[in-house]
Amino acid sequence: MAVTSRTPSVSVSGAPSAVSGGPSAVPGIPSQPGLRERKKLKTRTAIRRAAYRLIAEQGYETTTIEQIAEAAEVSPSTVCRYFATKEDIVLTDAYGPVLEAGLRERPAGEPPLESLRIVMTEMLPTFLVSDEEEVRRRTRLVVEVPAVRARMTETMSDTARMLARVLAERSGRGADDLVVRVFVAAALGVLREVTLYWGEHGQKDDLPALVRQALDALGDGLTL
Repeated sequence: MAVTSRTPSVSVSGAPSAVSGGPSAVPGIPSQPGLRERKKLKTRTAIRRAAYRLIAEQGYETTTIEQIAEAAEVSPSTVCRYFATKEDIVLTDAYGPVLEAGLRERPAGEPPLESLRIVMTEMLPTFLVSDEEEVRRRTRLVVEVPAVRARMTETMSDTARMLARVLAERSGRGADDLVVRVFVAAALGVLREVTLYWGEHGQKDDLPALVRQALDALGDGLTL
């Protein structure tokens, strides 16, 4: 089955189009990046593709930054300038800024969980579908490599702070308000656990449908 619903509309990424090669339609994100940004995107894409190829051939642990740099035809220092860790290479760029932008576009009076459901199940899947095979490779690594999984959790903390800012402004609470933090962490925890579940079960189900189902369960509570 497909990774995502084939719904048209918005493209989502933390660094615009890090997976998608097409223009972004997310409010607040330039639809036509300048030459400098296009060059950066080309370099990032080359590094990431080289990493995926090498990892597929020889495994994650034995693949080095130097090997990735050589395969991407850049220097090791360039790889390190674009990606702080090897885990960051195989993970997608942070979704935080664009998820934040999408959340800001939702009506102020809309229930927060509904806003997050729309952002996660309509915007994010549209982006991910642009490169289904890369999504599948990444998810396999998240499941199989503890360091990648740990880094994913760490980057989600950054995303949580961004989303908490929006919901805090909307509710009149402080950005560090405990209730806001717990709410956002729970919603992003859904995304994390659904990703792991999907990867652990052969990537057979429709990913956004699983996210929607899990968010509904979060809203309804666990029935015993």
